[in-house]
Amino acid sequence: MAGRLRVTYRKSTIGYSERQKRTVQSLGLRRLGQQVELEDTSTVRGMVFHVKHLVTVEVVETVASAAE
Repeated sequence: MAGRLRVTYRKSTIGYSERQKRTVQSLGLRRLGQQVELEDTSTVRGMVFHVKHLVTVEVVETVASAAE
């Protein structure tokens, strides 16, 4: 898994468990509609899996630099 994930906070955590609220915060999301780009690691994928009903995820394609 190489690359990045763009995670967007889509649904409020009101009414969900404290664990899910903390997971959303740990992803770096604070406000509805906010987007963050995170490294595509198994840890981040696991966190996203647990709150998949609250967020949307896109894979961001990285472009190789021209200097290489």
